[in-house]
This record gives sequence, structure tokens and C-alpha cells, in this order.
Amino acid sequence: MKNKLIYFLILVVAVSAGCKKDFLEDIKPFDRFDESIFANEAQTGFYIDRLYNWYFAGYNSPTKTVVGLYNDDRRNITEEVAGTIHNYINPNKTLKLASEADAYYGTALPGGINNNSYTRIRACNLLIEKIDELGQPLSETFRNTAKGQMYFLRALQYFDLARVYGGVPIVLHTQEASATDESIRIPRSKTSEVFAQVIKDLDSAALLLPMKWDATNYGRLTAAGALAMKSRVLLTAASPLFNADWDNAGSDKWQKALDAGLAAETALTAAGYGTSINSAKDWADVTYKNDNAFNGEALIVNLLSNNAASTATSIYNGWENSIRPKDHNGSGNGISVPKQMLDLFPLANGLRPTAANGYVDTFFFENRDPRFYRTFAFSGIRWGNARNSTKVTFFYRWRASATGASAYYGNNQTNSPAVVRKMSNPAADSTAFNFSGTDIFDYRYGELLLNIAEAYAGKGDINNAVAYLGKIRKRIGIPNANNYGIGTLATKYEALEACLYERRVELAYEGKRFWDMQRWMLYSDDAGIGDDTNAKLGIPVFNGTTRQGYYWQAKVFSPVNTDPIPAAERNISIDPDGTAANFATEIGKLKTLYQTRLVMTPLDQAWDRDGTTPINILFRSNYYVSGLTSAILSNNPWLTQTKGWQDYNGAEGTFDYRQ
Repeated sequence: MKNKLIYFLILVVAVSAGCKKDFLEDIKPFDRFDESIFANEAQTGFYIDRLYNWYFAGYNSPTKTVVGLYNDDRRNITEEVAGTIHNYINPNKTLKLASEADAYYGTALPGGINNNSYTRIRACNLLIEKIDELGQPLSETFRNTAKGQMYFLRALQYFDLARVYGGVPIVLHTQEASATDESIRIPRSKTSEVFAQVIKDLDSAALLLPMKWDATNYGRLTAAGALAMKSRVLLTAASPLFNADWDNAGSDKWQKALDAGLAAETALTAAGYGTSINSAKDWADVTYKNDNAFNGEALIVNLLSNNAASTATSIYNGWENSIRPKDHNGSGNGISVPKQMLDLFPLANGLRPTAANGYVDTFFFENRDPRFYRTFAFSGIRWGNARNSTKVTFFYRWRASATGASAYYGNNQTNSPAVVRKMSNPAADSTAFNFSGTDIFDYRYGELLLNIAEAYAGKGDINNAVAYLGKIRKRIGIPNANNYGIGTLATKYEALEACLYERRVELAYEGKRFWDMQRWMLYSDDAGIGDDTNAKLGIPVFNGTTRQGYYWQAKVFSPVNTDPIPAAERNISIDPDGTAANFATEIGKLKTLYQTRLVMTPLDQAWDRDGTTPINILFRSNYYVSGLTSAILSNNPWLTQTKGWQDYNGAEGTFDYRQ
């Protein structure tokens, strides 16, 4: 092995990107190659695979976002999780200085090459520029698919740059770093121009890539993903954050988003996508029965390894291990579910969970949307693994006295009577959760249907918006009465709110919630930036709230080593995939157990805290779109700072990201 480091990194990519080829050991380091790398398919394939690694190696959890970075920061500033106080929601922080801006853009060039935004773009540009010129020994099909992947990857990078910063410099050709070359001093483009370039790249990718790859290359980017991605991009461009004219139903931005969504739906249907979900069980199954094999729900998918024998060269899914609680042998206590999420999902008939509709939050587990039982695990529900397919767990505690020590069933020390279970594999090995190979969907067919619904709503076409929301609900088994429980919507605003509500349910814990809150500016209305979307859509503001948890606590005191609830009373096994009669019986048994033995009890301390001090969430309006950092501005003085942020000299930014 002549170059151990490069061979190692390429092998990692093979697992992540789905490439099954043998690998060359004799390959130049990635930061010192020349164009001869495109002289044959093997070397070019290594180049492509390495770039997939740079983009997606960190994507080991469905709640992580932003290509090349992939962290949970944005998940932590929504209602989906609690307890982690990111600076963006901390009322004791005011971020405005360039030194406090998001560093995702990149850093000044060091002696080598870092994996950052514009390095990834440069790598895409190089192949696009050189492969036809220097890769004549390569087949036309190979060159086309190689370029198609680069166009797609470049589009993904510019889209995330636009979501984080608004307009950024558009660089479509390779450049050499220089302190004196005026031609490379490219200013920030308008945000609308960046979105236009992303769409242009996605169009190129769709022309050059197959709708599906063969089994060997499954997991690579496809024309199907490119067509669907256009819908996401154009919907973002039509949304209030980037579209001051969003409230105009005649805005061509809504029409473009709709056209892209419908075109994608037509093409994907013809190619066999969109047929994988015909029941609530299917809805759950597709998220884990996707081990490196075609899945008609998956439009952009990140493949992960399940080979525990090659831990040094494999990338695993960290989700299974993180969501399994202690008595499942998970790495922690699972992800406790804030009460806002437990109270969110519709009832079984599709109606909103309100007191008027019969919802009682004490018995949150009763009579809910089928997706509820596949998204959350609570006391008594069956949540199996490879070694115990019928495993049931419980989430309650008891105390030795009013002020005494607490103990938790199974040592599951949660801040909620429920934890997240979505995208969990019931056949996962409890001795090796950390080697989970469950693939991750970045984009699935359900989102495409939701995008179409929202574009219709933005245009004021309420009937079609409701029809597409109905498609989402039909496939998981909600009865079709009263428009699948959606009811009759009177205004465009009600239709838009219904779309955003359905996204919260359908896409919960898939890394999408922050981007919806961002593009609709849902933290709070702010007249200073022309934001009144909460008021118009009737959506309560998030600012000023706190994410709530509570315990299921035994009514009687008991020594910490003595569970006060008899095992016989815990003889409950709620199986959402079993018969309706058995399911109802077991739910009834859990309700009786609660009424007899348990009580809702507040947390011992606030869940959202800055240190030990309870806080109420405050997301400031300038955080929706970050400024550029001091290092970027000082090294590139022709770049202007974003409005709402100060430059490195303390002057107020002037760049308008809504153009």
C-alpha cells in the first residue's frame, strides 16, 4: 500500500456513496493532483467518490444539516428537542458582530486544502471544466454522469450557502489563489441569482444523470433527485424570507415552485418512485428497510455501512444508538420528546388535537394519527431489537420521599414520558447499535408532495393544496372523511398554515423543521424587517416560550431500589402493527395503569436553561440569515456585510438578502 491515507479515505467513500469498485492504492494526494487524474475511469471515480466523502461523511444522523458540515445545531433551535441552548435562542446573547457570524462560509487558505464550501465548489468546477478536454479515453456516458454528479453537488453547496448567507459570490471556474489578481475578486451575487444558478445546475444534472442507478451505484445522485431538488429550492425562493412579494398569489415564484414540483412528480411516477408507502407500517418500514437497495421513497439518500468488522474504514448511522434509551443498551437516555411535540400530531381521524376535538393531554397516547406511534416510543409500546423482537419499555419514575432521591424504570432518566423512535430499526442489534447501517434520506417523496401542496397554497389554489395534503394522509391510513380531517379551508393563509402543520408531522426529526421556521420567519413577527407571517398564518410565535417536559411519576413513595408498580400491571404490549382490537385493548391497559399508579409531575428544574438559569427562547431576526465572518471580510474587502450584522470595522451591513 503506497499511500495509506488516501486509500483509507477512498474506502470510506465507497461505503458512504455506494460505490462497489476496487480501489487503486497508487493515487496522488487529493490536494496535489493535476488534471491527469481524469485520464481513466478508475482515477476519475476515486475523485468523484472522494468528493462525496467531503460532502456527506458527517451525515450520520437524519437531524444533522448543511452539506459538508452536518451538525445538530439547527435541530436544537426548534421545538423538536429541548435542553441544548444554542446561542441563537439564548436571550442572554446578542450576536451581531462579524466575529460572531456563522463560520460555514470557510476560512482563509492555509498551507494545505481544507474541506470547506468553496473548496468543494472548486473540485466540482475542475471536473466540469476538464473532463471533456482531458478525459477522451473515457466513454461519453461516463463523462456525462461524472459531470452530472458535479453539477448536482455544486447545486447542493450553493443552495446551503444561500440558505445560511443569502447571496454569495458565484464561482463557476477554477481559480488560483492570489492577493493581486483583480479578476478573482468576485462580489456577492443577489440571493435570487444564486438560486437561479442552483436551478441551472440542477437542470444540467437532470439531463446528464439517470433516473435510477444500477445496484452497484445505488446511492449516487440521480436525475430524480435533481428534479425533486428544484422543487425544494424554488419553494425556498418563494417563501417570505427571500421573497418580499410572497403574499401576492400571482407571484411567479410560487408558479415556478409549483411547475417544478408537478414536473418532478410526473417524471418520478413514470420512473417508479412514490409507490412505497400504502400503510402506516410502510411509512415506518421505508426508513430502515433501505439498506443499500432501491427505495421508491428515497430521492436523495446517504448510504451507510453495517459492517462491524471494518470499523476503521466505515461510516455508521449514529441515530439508532442515540435514540435507544438505557434499558435498550443505547448510548444515553434517548431523545426525550417535548410536550409541544406530543401535543402536535393529529387525532386518528385527522383532526387537530384540541380539547374540543376530544384530546386529553394526560392520555397523549390515545387515539392518535398512525404516524404518532411510529415517531414516538412511550410506556408499554413494543419497540423490538434483534435479540428481543417484542421488547417493551416504560418511562416513569418514583421517589423515596417528597424531597428524597428519584429512581427511573430501567434507568431511563428522561424528561418526558416519551422518546423519539422514528427511523429506528426493530431488528437492530442491541449489542451493536453504534454499527447501525440504516441509510439516511435527505429528500423523500413525501416532501415532494408537501412542496406541491405549499406551492398551490401560495398561489391561493386551496382545493389543490388540500388535495395534496390528502395524498400524504391517505397513504398512512387516515380516513378520507372531511378531507382526511383537514376540513374545509377558507383562505390562502389557512391553507399555508395547514401545509406547514403537515410538514411538522410528516417530516418530524428529519432535519427539516428549522428550514421551514427560517424561510417563513416563524420565531416572531418583526415589523422592522417587514415580517408578519405569524399573524397572517395564525401561527403562535416561538419566541418567549420554553420547551416543556414532565415526568410520569408514581403516586406513592418507594425506596429507590423498589419499583412501586407490580410487574403484572406492566403486562402491556402495544403493537401499532397488530390487530385494531388488540391495539385498543393494550392502550386501554396503559390508560388504566396511568390512572391507578401515576401522575403528571413537573420537571425538577426547567428544561431550557442557560447554565442553571431558566430561559425563554429568543431568536433575533438578524439570525435568519448570517453575516460573513471577520476573517472573510478582512481577506476579501470587496465583499459587503449582510444587513443586521456589523462588518469587522463595526459598520452596519448593507447587503440585502431579499433581492
